[in-house]
Amino acid sequence: MDPVITSIREDLKDHANPAFQQRARHFFREEIACYGIKTVMVVAIAKKYWKEVKSRDKQEIFILCEELYQSGILEEAFVVSSWAPLLSERYERKDLALFRRWIDTYITNWAACDGFCNHTMGEFIQKYPESVDELKRWTQSENRWMRRAAAVSLIIPAKHGGFLNDVIEIADLLLTDKDNMVQKGYGWLLKEASRKHQTAVFDYVMKHKGVMPRTALRYAIELMPKNLKTEAMKKDW
Repeated sequence: MDPVITSIREDLKDHANPAFQQRARHFFREEIACYGIKTVMVVAIAKKYWKEVKSRDKQEIFILCEELYQSGILEEAFVVSSWAPLLSERYERKDLALFRRWIDTYITNWAACDGFCNHTMGEFIQKYPESVDELKRWTQSENRWMRRAAAVSLIIPAKHGGFLNDVIEIADLLLTDKDNMVQKGYGWLLKEASRKHQTAVFDYVMKHKGVMPRTALRYAIELMPKNLKTEAMKKDW
């Protein structure tokens, strides 16, 4: 084991809080392993050790990330989510295969999924926009977290007005998904897209509200004016 991994784990254990650990578990339907540390402290620890590892070869840092993921502990996954976007200037197209494997293998809850995909995948897609087609393939995965990742990887680009056609296509592909976490994921994506494209998202919701799960619909219209929300929520089909 690399000494930096040992040091990170010692720091995380030193800040573990059993009471917070119990509270944190209430945010998840699935069982999670965690130390019980507030996110702000995990981020501080990640920054501390980034100073030690940032000069290493990218592949060596990826190996450290994988070692952290292998523990299955939430806060160690958060360290990966902090480090990986800091490598964005060094991303290569081939890194997508590694990121896909990490999501498929190690992501087991919404927090780890969103933490990694919002930033690492968001940065990657903006650097290599043609890779958005990979996200569309993920919508057909049997792994619920891959399907959620297909949506939440575009959250930040969509927030700034990008990839609207792809956002709509991904929503189409996930439209009737029965998994609550996936519904929330693509609903959230539509919500962020509505910041710059309110009319397009509202029209989409109105067109599909007869089949769109109410969970996804409510997320999608969250930022809209009251009159549009009322219209979208009407069961008039």
